[in-house]
Amino acid sequence: MKNYRITYLFVLALLVASACTSTQKVMQATDTAAVADPIPNVIPVSDPILESGISIERMERFEDFLAKEAADGKVPGAVCLVKKNGTIAYDKAFGMKEIGGTTPMSKDEVFYIQSMTKPIVSIAFMMLYEEGHFLLNDPIKKYLPQFETMQVATSQKKADMKMIPAESDITIRQLLSHTAGMSHGLTGTDYDNQLAMSLYFSNLETIEDRVNAIAKYPLMGQPGEQWHYSASPDVLSLLIEQVSGMSCAEFLQKRIFDPLGMNDTGYNLKAGDEARKATLYHTIEDGTLVKHQRQTPAQGHTVFGGTHGLFSTASDYMKFAEMLLNNGKANGKVLIGRKTLELMTTDILGEMSQSPGNGFGLGFGVLTDVAESAALGSEGTYYWSGAFNTYFFVDPEEDMVVVMMMQFDPYTNFYADKLRQFVYQAIID
Repeated sequence: MKNYRITYLFVLALLVASACTSTQKVMQATDTAAVADPIPNVIPVSDPILESGISIERMERFEDFLAKEAADGKVPGAVCLVKKNGTIAYDKAFGMKEIGGTTPMSKDEVFYIQSMTKPIVSIAFMMLYEEGHFLLNDPIKKYLPQFETMQVATSQKKADMKMIPAESDITIRQLLSHTAGMSHGLTGTDYDNQLAMSLYFSNLETIEDRVNAIAKYPLMGQPGEQWHYSASPDVLSLLIEQVSGMSCAEFLQKRIFDPLGMNDTGYNLKAGDEARKATLYHTIEDGTLVKHQRQTPAQGHTVFGGTHGLFSTASDYMKFAEMLLNNGKANGKVLIGRKTLELMTTDILGEMSQSPGNGFGLGFGVLTDVAESAALGSEGTYYWSGAFNTYFFVDPEEDMVVVMMMQFDPYTNFYADKLRQFVYQAIID
């Protein structure tokens, strides 16, 4: 859930596409969540409804909402998972694989998760922090000399743009928190349009090529003086390669995906899995969906970045998010320490926050004030989402993890907000 109101206006032309599912006038759901005992007023002790504290009946409101959105042609199919109190409380696939098709959406559909790559790479990077390879206040020029001398653009408009020297060095902490003064190339300004051409349309072959392009481009603001959504996690990916001696793809596979059993997550789909890749749709002016003209290739990706790039399934991402909920533990192993997670999920923005009741830590958005956010939730919940409308959040207070994946653009916070609204209203314990 991205409560940060990030404008993805320019994202369609920037990032290669992937896939989604279909709009149907009636969403067809495959339900594996347990149902209540048929005997009135008797709920067995083993009933997941009792154990999870989530009412399946109240979650039907969410299904009705999605059904209407699909009938109106506004959303394609979806996969949604809710786990609470250690129990799968909700596990459904909605709709058809293709608009107008007859094949139902599968729970193991592979989605291009875009910026939901960022939390995974941030966790991977902090694993190396725990090994003592660097400090968070280290200047990145200590490890990447291409960032030795940085310039700052005084305006987003080409006609008014002048260059001034950066007043301080970019630190590792600023990369993780999007306060380094970098941008993402998404807003459609002269500055961002040129950055996007450099990063996404220049036939770059490796993550080092992309990071070199970032280093050559002026910053949009002074380091440490603003929160601005950026491509800084790509720099983290290159640092992972330099410190570990492995490509970022290899490191993620060895240190996260294999230990968690995330068998369907990676920068390239396995041979034979191409048909599982979701189809990407695009919202046109009347609010309905059409098949996107650009679909992300299943294989052939060589830029193993930190900003976007991973494919995954809802169940795979649930494994990652559940590990976070469990203080970094999974399958008898500790992937990352509890105190490191506490640091990463603590707001560091303060007055730099751009979304009421929300802040940002090191790789995650953080809910800091429920009243200010004007939405249901728990303080301390952390989250992020992807440009093709994939969402997740972790709520330690409620012992709950939620993952939802669709596949259409442009990005909207609306469905992230509705997901949160309907899940929280269904809590009955």
